[in-house]
Amino acid sequence: MDISDILSVTMGDIVEQEVDAIVNAANNSLLGGGGVDGAIHYAAGPQLLEECRTLGGCPTGEARITKGYLLPATWVIHTVGPIWKGGNFMEEKLLTDAYRNSLYLAEEHGIRSIAFPGISIGAYGFPVDRASGLAVGTVIEHLRSGSELEDVRLICFNENAYDSYSKALYEILEHIPDM
Repeated sequence: MDISDILSVTMGDIVEQEVDAIVNAANNSLLGGGGVDGAIHYAAGPQLLEECRTLGGCPTGEARITKGYLLPATWVIHTVGPIWKGGNFMEEKLLTDAYRNSLYLAEEHGIRSIAFPGISIGAYGFPVDRASGLAVGTVIEHLRSGSELEDVRLICFNENAYDSYSKALYEILEHIPDM
């Protein structure tokens, strides 16, 4: 199967995605916050917060999984992206780890469809052009390694993010052979 049949970039709302799992761009506490994190907690209902309290937080670059509760998605994979501090504090590695660990967790739970927001590109200030290339590259690397995923969506909340992620996908796909 061609990667472009599995991986897509779409404008939309992460909480409305009808997939097995959505990814939450969480903070280290996993107890809710602003942006995507707040929207997911609000849409999922109070049971999500109750379950998150039992997890004991999550280090940057790692991922945890909970039920989706009132969301269309069965699961929520919570990952903590890095705060951008200029690029000299392992931000790129930590962002790659956040995507990679989310994908590993999805595979471990038999998830076949997953939707990601733009991790770290909002309040955490990661430059969208750099984040998009890392996100797309990490997902493609995972798909080419024998993944069982059938549908991976990169959900963008504005046109700037959409343009950047679409460009990254196009440029990377242009330079790799089909699966």
